[in-house]
Formats: sequence, structure tokens, C-alpha cells
Amino acid sequence: MWRIEEHRDVDKDLSGRTPAEILRRYEKWKDVARLSGPPGLRAIKGFHDEALRGNWKGFRSSRLGEQWRVIYRVAAGVFLVQVVRVTPHDHRRTG
Repeated sequence: MWRIEEHRDVDKDLSGRTPAEILRRYEKWKDVARLSGPPGLRAIKGFHDEALRGNWKGFRSSRLGEQWRVIYRVAAGVFLVQVVRVTPHDHRRTG
């Protein structure tokens, strides 16, 4: 079983402007991540889970919709997924 930590800004990312369908997909994403971690996320082709490059090196991205992504990283040697952002497709790193 994997533990999921959400950055404090994730609530802001999800408030108000996020479509209901994306919120449902994010909950499903968390269910899969909690049960089987990154290998389970990679196994579901619809998530298009991939490693990021550049400023986001060391992080991964999963697709929640055509535009929306969840950006996360896996803590080394721990069954822990740290969600950093849930955002429309804009991978510029801020903060």
C-alpha cells in the first residue's frame, strides 16, 4: 500500500475552476496510486504516465484529461507518492 501526500497548493489547484470530471479522475488516480503505486499508474495507458525533463527532472506526470495533468514524485526507498500540482497542461515550474 502506498501513501499519498498532497502539497498544500493542490487544494488551490483543484478549487473552483477544475471540471467535475477531472476531480473524479483525480480521485481514481489516487485510488490506483494508493493500491499499486507508479507501476500501476504506468500500466493504465489512459494516464500516459511519464517522467518529466528539464526543470521538472525527477518528477512524473499522469494525464487526467486531454489538458489536465497531475505532477508527482516518488520518495526514494519509501512507498510514498508526493503530489505537487494538479494543473492544466503547463509544466512551467513555479515556487
